[in-house]
Amino acid sequence: MSTRNACAVFAILFSANAAFAASAHPAPRLGTPMTAEDATKWDLSIFPDGRGLPPGKGVAKDGKVIFDTQCASCHGDGGRGATAEELVSIEPQSLKEEAASKAIGPYWPYATTVFDFIRRSMPAGAPGSLSADELYAVTAYLLAANKVIGDTDEMNAKSLPAVKMPNRDGFEWVGVKK
Repeated sequence: MSTRNACAVFAILFSANAAFAASAHPAPRLGTPMTAEDATKWDLSIFPDGRGLPPGKGVAKDGKVIFDTQCASCHGDGGRGATAEELVSIEPQSLKEEAASKAIGPYWPYATTVFDFIRRSMPAGAPGSLSADELYAVTAYLLAANKVIGDTDEMNAKSLPAVKMPNRDGFEWVGVKK
């Protein structure tokens, strides 16, 4: 048998052996399947129209207490920025500037996004640790501090999506019909 033929036979046998080995030994079974209850814990999607918001309520004065103890160490006094981004803009800025503020009032298009972001990722050391009432209260505080809502306005699953953010129409939604 020529070297060329021997290599071809070897390649065929090797391929057949690899295919047999793969079928004889299925992929390892790592972890355990998720239950419906497990999946619900991760289904945190909140939409601009309020779908996905949990029951609960909060006002700015209660949110300030939570902010001062849970958030100010990173976001600064009154949300004006420290080691983390400012959340409250001192003065409105044009978003056309290269270093434009990404503070909640002048930048974010939906109030529900504020709630969603806090719920998913804050406080930094313990995301997901705030109750729905605490989340609504912190969101109310940040919206009131940015002069988007009044200091006594209650935020809940019905009122939060109704908040008209100053920059709601400031984004171009490419490929999305409004």
